[in-house]
Amino acid sequence: MHVSKLERKSALMGYAMLSPALLVIAAVTLFPIGYSVWMSLNTINSTFTGFQFKFSGWTNYNIVFQSSLFWQALWFTTMYAFVTVIVELALGMLMALALNQPIRGRGLAIAVMLVPWTLITVISAQMWGYIYNGIYGVLNYVLMSLHIINAPFLWLGSPVSATISMMVADVWKTTPFVTMILLAGLQLIPSELYEAAKIDGSSAWHSFWRVTFPLLRPSIGLAALFRILQAFGLFDLPFVLTGGGPGTSTTSIAMLAYKAIFSDGEFGPGTAVAVVTVGLVIALALVSLKALRTQVGEIET
Repeated sequence: MHVSKLERKSALMGYAMLSPALLVIAAVTLFPIGYSVWMSLNTINSTFTGFQFKFSGWTNYNIVFQSSLFWQALWFTTMYAFVTVIVELALGMLMALALNQPIRGRGLAIAVMLVPWTLITVISAQMWGYIYNGIYGVLNYVLMSLHIINAPFLWLGSPVSATISMMVADVWKTTPFVTMILLAGLQLIPSELYEAAKIDGSSAWHSFWRVTFPLLRPSIGLAALFRILQAFGLFDLPFVLTGGGPGTSTTSIAMLAYKAIFSDGEFGPGTAVAVVTVGLVIALALVSLKALRTQVGEIET
């Protein structure tokens, strides 16, 4: 393909105009990642004059991969991401289908629905902490008033109940985000397709699986991509709501890295955990983007 001199000049001008923004992005993202990789390859000791670096190669990664805490945190993060994303996609689909109908007050419903998403996660987690509190929690009060339980229950007192409680809080906050992505995808589906399916005698259920779902797959993939990446960076919700407990049952990978660096002073292994987490997120993003491109290509063809 021949590129003219004018096109090359325009491209160079575009790169020149983008360079300040690219430099800023590199300064705030690429440099910290690169420095973290360097830290993970060193044994770091804190002294009165600063930090001492001693190159140790893969020693910190060996420590991480031989640690049961790391594998437990990886399992918890993966399981948490899988369950919450599946539930959010299902609920988001139902809500998007309802909001896609020509009903009165749809704008108000969307505005109210977005309130949980607009809340800062730390504030949301603190609110759910009050709800789950075993002494004065609202949830225990309501359930005891309805005679569903006879005594207050410690919702954050066991690994299973604490994990489920966290998932409920996460689903409550992030389902509106998924709903808006799916609703935008529904708005792009031509109404003529539904009219043609109705003429052919297709029921609403068949129309969903033969028209709506196939055309909505790119939106579903995009919502899943965003949520999986967010879920693997899980930190603020368990940090505020459970502190990673009981024990270490709700400790995510991000929390493990934080505790290793700031609580235990293990800078090398802590940054190694952080680097592994970044690598996992990048791998998931690349796989998800490839799957998303494949879905879009199938829809276009």
